[in-house]
Amino acid sequence: MLVNIVMVLVSLCPAHEAKLRKIIDLGYAGNQTEAIRQAITEYFRQIEEEEASLVCQAVERELEQHKQSGAKEYSLAELKKSLGDK
Repeated sequence: MLVNIVMVLVSLCPAHEAKLRKIIDLGYAGNQTEAIRQAITEYFRQIEEEEASLVCQAVERELEQHKQSGAKEYSLAELKKSLGDK
C-alpha cells in the first residue's frame, strides 16, 4: 500500500502551542501530528454539518414561500395521471 506523505510546516502562536501540548499531555492525542489530524477531521465534520444545516434552512424558506404563494400542489399520483403514466 502506497501512502502519500505531505510535510506541512505549521506555525502556532504560544497560546495554541500550549493548547496542543495540553491535548497531548491529557492523552487525547499521542503526538502533535495526531492532534492536528483530529482537529482537521473535527473541523471538516463541523463544516459539513453547517452546510447541511444551511441547505435545510434554505429548503424550509423555499417551502414556506411556496405555501404563501398559493400555488397549487400536486401529488405524485396526480402528476403521473396527468402524464398518462399508470
